[in-house]
Amino acid sequence: MIFVGIEVIGRVPSVLHTPLMSGANAIHGVVIIGAIIVMGKAEHDNYLALILGFLAVILGTLNVVGGFVVTDRMLEMFRSKSKPKK
Repeated sequence: MIFVGIEVIGRVPSVLHTPLMSGANAIHGVVIIGAIIVMGKAEHDNYLALILGFLAVILGTLNVVGGFVVTDRMLEMFRSKSKPKK
């Protein structure tokens, strides 16, 4: 699947990377909410569910933040550069 993912992403034009990253951010936002709900419903002595939920929240948050950073950098490429005043 890694090789398939690399091939698919490698063939996407750079203009479409920003919308794809925004979609990935939305999906991982849902993952974070789901993990929080699972952790809230888990029994206090169910350490496996709590640990997996905590990891899902941390990794999902890292992915969302990283996605926003990449999206911001991609959008920066398309902004017009202002000429310095003499």
